[in-house]
Amino acid sequence: MVEGPADLTASIAVAGAPVSFGAFEVTVGIDPHVPDAASVLDAVQHAGYDGIDLGPPGYLGEGGELRRRLDSHGLHLAGGYIAMPFSEPARMPDAIDELHRLLGIFDSVRNAALVRPRPTLADAGSEARRRTPGRAHDDPSLTLDAAGWSRFAEGVKRAAGLCRDRGYEPTFHHHGASYIETPEEIEEMLRRTDIGLCLDTGHLVIGGGDPLRAVADWGARINHLHLKDVRRSVIERVTAGEGLMMDFWREGAFCALGDGDLDIDGILRAIRDAGFSGWLVVEQDMLPRRDDPADRAARDQQRNREYLRVRGL
Repeated sequence: MVEGPADLTASIAVAGAPVSFGAFEVTVGIDPHVPDAASVLDAVQHAGYDGIDLGPPGYLGEGGELRRRLDSHGLHLAGGYIAMPFSEPARMPDAIDELHRLLGIFDSVRNAALVRPRPTLADAGSEARRRTPGRAHDDPSLTLDAAGWSRFAEGVKRAAGLCRDRGYEPTFHHHGASYIETPEEIEEMLRRTDIGLCLDTGHLVIGGGDPLRAVADWGARINHLHLKDVRRSVIERVTAGEGLMMDFWREGAFCALGDGDLDIDGILRAIRDAGFSGWLVVEQDMLPRRDDPADRAARDQQRNREYLRVRGL
């Protein structure tokens, strides 16, 4: 048995994620084919990752149970995702309660300062945005107005302040079907806040952006990385068909590193040249399928880890 997570001295640490096994907010507790936490932790450990993202709070366990599971697998906690209605003040109190819960989970497993998990904040969007992923860059009516942006910035300030008061530096995750999806919306978010950016290479493509340009433009603000490869033909087909986020996942928009259309090597060079330091979380978002081989996701994540290992990560 592994005694506990090793000390991390490299500037970039590599983590896996439950979403790469089909375990995330839209499947856990809903889809009967979601794998159990133990098998996901076993696969991530076997592939040689330094850590793992939390997934939906409670999925990997909480408190002492989570700490024991991570320690026994030699894994650090890389971060945890939470979507919050930043531009809707009336809904923020409940979201702040959920953020307190997330940070409480972080407290239960916190290790050395160099490997503290990142609170990964995202916007919850709206009904209109949830119906139109990938289309806001062509439809300005879907974006926040001036008052909405002011409310948004105040909401982010409140949430980020709470994270910092609890000893965690947060990051902001731009996300498909949210108010922070397009490059222009990301730019405005960065202008109005002081929070770091979680660059998600897959969601950026859905929003009409280019990851290499993103690193060039925002490298100094990127403090967390969700690395995905994408099949552009799938993203274009789903967007043209006015699909939902579930359709991107269902149709396999995200694939193993090197199997898609992104210049992953170029992105890695750029992020290093930008001086990035922190967690690189490999994500291959997918929905569980009953007809998939039981070890398909585990094999993909082992391939992804080896892909990065031969590139010095």
